Amino acid sequence: METVPLQNLAVYFSWEEWQHMNKAQKILYRDVMLETYSSLFSLGHCITKPDLIFKLEQGEEPWMVDECLHQSLSGIQKNQSSKEFEL
Repeated sequence: METVPLQNLAVYFSWEEWQHMNKAQKILYRDVMLETYSSLFSLGHCITKPDLIFKLEQGEEPWMVDECLHQSLSGIQKNQSSKEFEL
């Protein structure tokens, strides 16, 4: 039997994409990811619990704070760069 890591089945959203999702969509994502992990675990395919699953189980958002800050800063830098060209 071939091992299938959760990363091959997981769907990842960027911070920006996550901000456009409504509450029901976020709950559905959490439920599906937790169910997928549970199924893989019960079949013996997951040895260690991924950080994504820990976060979802705790009701946290599925990315690191550093990732959010990086994406926010990138967006600000892009906006500033485009404004410089407008002058």
